[in-house]
Amino acid sequence: MTLEEKINAQIKEAMKARAQTRLRSLRAIKSAILLEKTKEGAAEIAEEVEIRIVQKLAKQRRESLEVYEQQGREDLATDERQELEVISEFLPEQMGEEEVRKRISAVVEKVGASGPQDMGKVMGAAMGELKGKADGKLISTIVKEILAS
Repeated sequence: MTLEEKINAQIKEAMKARAQTRLRSLRAIKSAILLEKTKEGAAEIAEEVEIRIVQKLAKQRRESLEVYEQQGREDLATDERQELEVISEFLPEQMGEEEVRKRISAVVEKVGASGPQDMGKVMGAAMGELKGKADGKLISTIVKEILAS
């Protein structure tokens, strides 16, 4: 069952249950997938593309949530938090910080990085290895810490 089929099935369930927040989140995912399909002109899109779409939606929600919390808009922050929970259900399991730190240390050794000036080399290799498995912001933060020490 593809991600799109799972989303469609869950939309029906959410409609029956009258779960408006869940329904709104699922429709956002479906809409993003449909936009990608029409952009490419393909009947189907690859699973990696579907995952990238869901990751993008989750990132948008996290960024909006952060802004709303800074501005003290708890009403909007609550909506974003709930939507992020629903969208996160469709993301692959993310790696923990310790595992990411170990992988990045290995990448630093493999690339032969010696300081902050090598950040581009390390980030390229690390993102290639950890894409979809860890948040880019976390990867960037850990790379900066490791190269600074």
